[in-house]
Amino acid sequence: MRVREILPAGSWDTKREIDRVLIDHDRRFRRRIVLSTVLDAEVLIDLPQAVRLRDGDGLLVQDGVVRVCAQAEELMEIHAHEDGELVRIAWHLGNRHLPVQLLDDRIRIRADHVISEMVEGLGGHVDLILAPFDPEAGAYAGGGHHHHDNDDDHH
Repeated sequence: MRVREILPAGSWDTKREIDRVLIDHDRRFRRRIVLSTVLDAEVLIDLPQAVRLRDGDGLLVQDGVVRVCAQAEELMEIHAHEDGELVRIAWHLGNRHLPVQLLDDRIRIRADHVISEMVEGLGGHVDLILAPFDPEAGAYAGGGHHHHDNDDDHH
C-alpha cells in the first residue's frame, strides 16, 4: 500500500480505518519509510518532505485509512511540588536539548538514570512509566504536522 496523503488526527472518518501501524517516536518523523501494519501488510510513505506523524493520524491509501498508533516507550514522568520547580526542571531539560513532552502538571522524557538523578537533585519526583511519547516539535518546526526539510532531525 502506498500512502497518498497524511490525514491529521480528528480530521478523518474512523469508519474508513482498514488497519493500524504501531510506531515509536523516532520512526514517526520520516520522509520515506516502509511500515508493517498490525495485519501484516506493508505501507510505503514516500513524501517530498519529512512529516511528523502523531497518534491518531491517518495514512490515506487506496482502500481506506491506516491509523497511526504511538507505541508505548520507557519514559520518566516528572512531577514537582510547585509550578516554579517544574519550570526550573523544564529549563534544565531544555538546556540539555532533550525532547520533552509537556503535560498540564508534569513532563515526560525518555528514561535516563543520569537525568533522573539531576531532576531529583532539583527537587522533582520521577515515576518510570510505559506510555506513548509525543514530545514538542520545537520552536522552528512550524505548525500542524511539523514539516521539516531534512529527515535526519528527529527531535
